[in-house]
Amino acid sequence: MRIDLPQNVNFIIDTLYEHGFEAYAVGGCVRDSLLGRVPQDWDITTSAKPAQVKAIFDHTIDTGIQHGTVTVMLEHVGYEVTTYRIDGEYEDARHPKEVTFTSNLKLDLERRDFTINAMAYNHRAGLVDEFDGIADLKAHVIRCVGCAHDRFSEDALRMFRAVRFAAQLGFDIEAQTKAAIKELAPALSKVSAERIQVELVKLLTSDHPQMMRDLYELGLTAVFMPEFDVMMQTPQHNKHHMYSVGEHTLHTLEHVRADKILRLTMLLHDVAKPVCITTDEEGQNHFKKHPVVGADMTRKILRRLKFDNRTTDCCCKLVKEHDDRPAITERNVRRAISRIGTELFPLLFEVKRADTLGQSMYKRAEKLEYIAEYESVYRKILADHQCVSKKEMKINGSDLIKMGVEPGPKLGDILDRLYEQVLDDPSLNEAQKLKELANKIITSLI
Repeated sequence: MRIDLPQNVNFIIDTLYEHGFEAYAVGGCVRDSLLGRVPQDWDITTSAKPAQVKAIFDHTIDTGIQHGTVTVMLEHVGYEVTTYRIDGEYEDARHPKEVTFTSNLKLDLERRDFTINAMAYNHRAGLVDEFDGIADLKAHVIRCVGCAHDRFSEDALRMFRAVRFAAQLGFDIEAQTKAAIKELAPALSKVSAERIQVELVKLLTSDHPQMMRDLYELGLTAVFMPEFDVMMQTPQHNKHHMYSVGEHTLHTLEHVRADKILRLTMLLHDVAKPVCITTDEEGQNHFKKHPVVGADMTRKILRRLKFDNRTTDCCCKLVKEHDDRPAITERNVRRAISRIGTELFPLLFEVKRADTLGQSMYKRAEKLEYIAEYESVYRKILADHQCVSKKEMKINGSDLIKMGVEPGPKLGDILDRLYEQVLDDPSLNEAQKLKELANKIITSLI
């Protein structure tokens, strides 16, 4: 079985062999190559110790030297070269207490998480597959190397990674591996929010974001997002729905493109329904104000998971606006664009369509037609270059100062009033017209 390694990877491996050491491409790059996927990066494992690697190559960076990793720089690209190692006892479900270097490749492969990630390759020895990872690749199975209980006890994040790899590759998790996750799921609480965030985004932006269901069934969401568990357990007795809140959410994830902000928004767009639920005399459920409450809950959840401010703000705004259904007039749409922002507004249509496609068939055609009309008016507004943000106004603060307005709150108030009039009537967005309107406002304030 042959893998075509990149020229620089072959150069590193051959150079290490020329100096008397073994070296192999290892891990995910081997797995992806065997699957016909393009590896995102190439990792190399070697019998050479870090100091020896540094002595051999001209340009290296000590990226993880305490764990045996040196980054070799070739043509402005970094390649991680790590010494064969044996991990000592894990005390925090994340880091080994100590690392011991070894000259035995098999011992190094034994410490890795899953069989499909524990294969090595070079053009001299071919594929080294001590744990039958190739069979699991062919069977589309995620299986731990050795004892699953031990692997997950070493690093609890591996439980999440098992589901994430399954989602990315379209694989199933092997029965014993799955049983160990169920048993050890609470240990995920020892893992940092930052590491969980990375895995969550990778899963959500995969081809199978609905595998959030597996995280729920295996007990992992109960640790990092208990709100999702409540969603899965909340029914929606309503003619507009045919799934629980959680199952509806999973369906919407499948109907929106694999963008981080869109997928996070769909995951959380109905997060507040369980806390906003009421039931009328006919047994129908209603969820009044769930978008507004949901935006607040979304902010707390994303902050808890250490998401950046921009991602958090965008998701919160889309959650808050996802169920808004204004009457379709240019005035209303202009005001919606102004409120939500020109950058984010196009995403709202994707959110609305995904939400609709995750509901029952009740009035689905009419709902989709409304969204199409909404988007059509939005596109007309853009094509006509109508003003939908203050920065697009043909007058600004400097102009008002030249007209004798003192800098301060009064100036801002005048700009706000002018902007309100332009939103109502975009034909007013001409410098002379705005100056005339400004003079009238200034006179009225004297």
